[in-house]
Amino acid sequence: MSKLEKLLEKIKNNPKQVRFEELDKILTRAGFERRQSGKGTSHYIYKKGARMIAIPFRQPHILETYVIAAVKLLEEDSREK
Repeated sequence: MSKLEKLLEKIKNNPKQVRFEELDKILTRAGFERRQSGKGTSHYIYKKGARMIAIPFRQPHILETYVIAAVKLLEEDSREK
């Protein structure tokens, strides 16, 4: 099992304790492009083809709803391959 797979399992098992950097690493390595508008927002937008998710930068942990949505998006993306 690779480090990325272990990190994904950790995130799935405990979505309340996920740091922004961990979710960012998984999404960017899965091929999602990260961008942030230059207008002072805290939201980062990850896009891959027609799939898109917006995640607000929050310390120390991201809200559980955003983590669950990101995991669902990653699973849908991996099923298509």
